[in-house]
Amino acid sequence: MFTPSGAFSGFSVDDIDAAAEFYGNTLGLTVSRNGMGILELHLDSGATVIAYPKPNHEPATFTILNFDVDDVESAVDDLNARGVVTTIYDSSEMPVDGKGIMRGNGPDIAWFRDPAGNVLSVLKG
Repeated sequence: MFTPSGAFSGFSVDDIDAAAEFYGNTLGLTVSRNGMGILELHLDSGATVIAYPKPNHEPATFTILNFDVDDVESAVDDLNARGVVTTIYDSSEMPVDGKGIMRGNGPDIAWFRDPAGNVLSVLKG
């Protein structure tokens, strides 16, 4: 019988040290490394997401991790102040504004990339 006691998600990166710097220092998440050198990203909700090194990593072309925030515009302003680019799509690809925020097509959302090129987002959940 399939009776899991929990679940977690993971994704690959090409440079584990750059990922640790980005997720820990730039985004301000609590980050640890397990015995295998895999990063564990600890979220305030209690969830843990892993990032593992992969030499032939190819960035995900879809959103791998969504961060639920109270105010997308404030989150984007904060990310931009930290050097994170949230204008990875232009209005010819998606209906986004000058800050990279898509509004009115579901929850407000803005996308950005980690150093490995993976797509992340902040959204109003």
